[in-house]
Amino acid sequence: MLNSTQVSYFTLAAYFDIGFFKYLFFMIILSLYMFIVCSNVLLIVVICMNRSLHEPMYIFLCSLFVNELYGSTALFPFLLVQILSDIHTVSVPLCFLQIFCVYSYACVEFLNLAIMSYDRYLAICCPLQYNTCMTTKKVAILIAVTWIFPFLAIVVVICLSAPLQLCGNIINKVYCGNYSIVKLACSNTTVNNIYGLIYTVISVIIPLILILYTYLKILRVCFSGSKQTRQKAVSTCTPHLISLLNFSFGCCFQILGSRFEMSSIPDMLSILLSLYFLTCQPLLTPVLYGLKMSKIHLICKRLLCGEV
Repeated sequence: MLNSTQVSYFTLAAYFDIGFFKYLFFMIILSLYMFIVCSNVLLIVVICMNRSLHEPMYIFLCSLFVNELYGSTALFPFLLVQILSDIHTVSVPLCFLQIFCVYSYACVEFLNLAIMSYDRYLAICCPLQYNTCMTTKKVAILIAVTWIFPFLAIVVVICLSAPLQLCGNIINKVYCGNYSIVKLACSNTTVNNIYGLIYTVISVIIPLILILYTYLKILRVCFSGSKQTRQKAVSTCTPHLISLLNFSFGCCFQILGSRFEMSSIPDMLSILLSLYFLTCQPLLTPVLYGLKMSKIHLICKRLLCGEV
């Protein structure tokens, strides 16, 4: 067995010297973060302030926008500090805090997309039962589960990883990842690996299966229904499907990149792909729903043009 050491900080080895270009990257990342914050906050305010949008679909959307703010805040400020820093280190407590935020963000995103697909399934396939099935109480319970379950699940992940005896402190990423720390362990990590697999199945695979099942049902109704039904389904479901595909791609690469050796991929491409699900999703979500959802689009347009 290798000798374990008392680790007080981790070194993020994926950063490299880019000279004065670091100021350019800093401005780009800062601009992206400001856009994410402004656009998501705008849509949250629009939904909260307009009674016509106090419907289950828009409440679930509001939860999604809050999660985009949460996930991007777990990454962007950290990246901004690291880009300007000459020494790319992070303390152990801060590293585990980032792991908690990033992993819970991903889990909340999938669960939120799953309950949104369930909502669309009820609205399109069972329109007469929609109001009795999707009550205010049920909406509150679904949103509570969407947020509380990931937080509890990630607390277990942290509790399993934090006590591990580590043989090094170098993480080959630009931000902290749980499996990157587990790979540094000198002690047995069987329990960590088993729980990680169970967590992935519950938080990613099962929601994806539920989403695919509901959309197969929706497609069947669309093909057998009227033109008006098809148009309604397309207008409300297209943003959701694009959002799902985009986030699934990002998470798929993140999981594969952390579990398997990706030395054949250029360093810059590997970094960009590892950041994909934490940057593109918060950027894409407000644009998709702000432009595609006609009610939100009209209210935003009136608000930005100064019409009350």
